[in-house]
Amino acid sequence: MNIDHLEAFMYVVHLQSFHKASKALFLSQPTVTARIKTLERELNTELFERQGRGVILTQQGKDFIPYAQQIIQTFNDGKQQMKHRENQHEIVIGANIITSQYFIPFALPFWKTQNPELRFKFVSATNDVLLEKLLNKQIDMAFMKQLTSEGIQQDSMLDNSVRLIVSPGHSLLGKQMIDAKVLAEEPMVFFECGAFDWNLIYKLFEVEQVEPRIEFKVDHLEVAKSLIKNKHCIGFLPYLSVKDELAKGELVEIDTSHLLLIKQHVYLTYFQSEAVELLRKDINRSINAFLD
Repeated sequence: MNIDHLEAFMYVVHLQSFHKASKALFLSQPTVTARIKTLERELNTELFERQGRGVILTQQGKDFIPYAQQIIQTFNDGKQQMKHRENQHEIVIGANIITSQYFIPFALPFWKTQNPELRFKFVSATNDVLLEKLLNKQIDMAFMKQLTSEGIQQDSMLDNSVRLIVSPGHSLLGKQMIDAKVLAEEPMVFFECGAFDWNLIYKLFEVEQVEPRIEFKVDHLEVAKSLIKNKHCIGFLPYLSVKDELAKGELVEIDTSHLLLIKQHVYLTYFQSEAVELLRKDINRSINAFLD
């Protein structure tokens, strides 16, 4: 059964004429007639009887009217609902891998609670892919590293500086002004996935002409953290990945600022748009709540 057939039926009912119904529907009369005939075949009954130039409903036609009205109304209600959903503002947000893993799961529910009328689509990708998607207008904004690109705006949002992380009670915690030679004696995990420039870490040891004890190379932060927690090694890790563990005392940071500083921030990156303006205040609030 086609909704167009039901619509043709109701127009003929109201106008009591195939000719008038065809004009109202901007269709030819044979088309309207064909739709009614198809509907009658599907229902296995006659809906109209011809009377002069007009038509009258059969008893079966009269009985079918409330069902046809209900089906048409349900269909129209569905169309309105779909139109409402299409008109809802969808915001597409991207983030690099580390931000996706540690900040976005907190932020997305926060933004949705503050903006129940908005729909969110999230994309996790490398910084290079995020930049490409921004330039191609495939995402509205991205949380990513600092970059230089004409027309793109960036606001510093999160400190993701690299810290030297050890397990609680580690022997290094009692030492002051640790140097590269001391660090080189410790088993170490290196996390490598483009989060920062590992050459800076290597340089620290090259300057002192020592070779670090790199026992593990991993590309997953949770693996690196687990190795450190279980006292297998120490490691340089980005702050976002260890924020909660540091707060709970499950991991401990050792100050190495006298040796090197790897300052890196996560930037809200975007072209000026309505989507950014809609979320700007709530993004700032989510950052504050996340850091508390």
